[in-house]
Amino acid sequence: MSPPELSIVIPCFNEIENVQAITQAVTREAERHAASHEIILIDNGSTDGTRDAIRALCAADPRVRGILNNRNYGQMRSPTHGIYQAHGAAVIGMCADFQDPPAMIGELVALWRGGAAIVLGQRRSERTGVLLGLVRRAGYALLGRIADYPVIPNVTGFGLFDRKVVDTLRQWKEPEPFFRGMLVESGYPIALVPFDRPERAGGETKNGVASLMGFALSGLAGSAKTLLRAPILLSVCAGGVTLLLAALGFVALVAGGPAGALFGWAGGIGMFATLLLFLGLIGDQLRLIAERTRNVPLVIEEARLNFPDAP
Repeated sequence: MSPPELSIVIPCFNEIENVQAITQAVTREAERHAASHEIILIDNGSTDGTRDAIRALCAADPRVRGILNNRNYGQMRSPTHGIYQAHGAAVIGMCADFQDPPAMIGELVALWRGGAAIVLGQRRSERTGVLLGLVRRAGYALLGRIADYPVIPNVTGFGLFDRKVVDTLRQWKEPEPFFRGMLVESGYPIALVPFDRPERAGGETKNGVASLMGFALSGLAGSAKTLLRAPILLSVCAGGVTLLLAALGFVALVAGGPAGALFGWAGGIGMFATLLLFLGLIGDQLRLIAERTRNVPLVIEEARLNFPDAP
C-alpha cells in the first residue's frame, strides 16, 4: 500500500464521549482536503470503553487505525509514539475533545502545501481560571529566559508536521519527549495559525493540577538543559565573594580589624563554592550520559489495528 498524503493522530484516554464524534468529524475534513488519509487513534490505557469504541471504528473503516497501549504512559510519550507510527507525507497531531478544531485541518494542509514544514495552532484565547492563566504566563516568561531555544507561547502541540520533520525527531530517541519544544529545537521553519480554543465537547479534562505541573517540569527539564550548569555559575559567584572577603581579610589584618572573622567567612564560602563546582560538573556529565543512552521505548503496545505493516 502506498503511504497516505495525510495522517491524523488522536491520543485518547477515557474519551468514550468524544472518540466516535471526533473520528467522524476528522474523516469529513480529511476527505475534503487530502488526496488520501489515515486516522490513528492511540489509547493510553482507557478504562471507560474507549478501547472497544476504537476497535469498532477500525472495523468499520480501514483508514482508521488503532494502537492500544498496555498501560498509561502519560501525556508526553503516548501522543509522540502515535505520531512516529504515522505513514503520511504530513502528520497532524490533535486532541480528542474538540479543543483542537477539526475545521482547521484544511488551513493546516494549505500552509503545508505552500511550503511550511511545521504549522502550529497558537491559542489566541481560552476560557480558563485567573490563577491558571497567571501560572501559564509566568511559566512562558521563565522558559523564555532560560530555555536552550525560543519557546512559542500558547502553543499546545496541535498542528501539522512534514514527513521530514517527523523522521528527524524520531531519530532523537527522546525518552520523555517534550514534542512542541523538540519542533522548535529541530530548526525547521514554523508557521503559526492563531485560533480561539473552544471548551471541551464532552467528558472531563484529564489534566489536573498535578498532571499539568508534571508536564511543565518535564518541559522545563527537556527544553532548558542549561539548568544543570546552574551550580557552576553559582560556584563562580561564590568564588568571587570568597576572593573579595579574603582581600578584605588581608586589609583588616594590616589595619588591625576583624581579620579572623573575614577569613572564616571566606573559607566557608570557598568550600561552598567548591562543592557547587563539583555538583555542576557532575550534573553536566549526567546530561551528556543521558543524551548518549536514550534507548527506552516510548510505549509498549498491547495491540495495533488496521496497520498495513502489522504482524
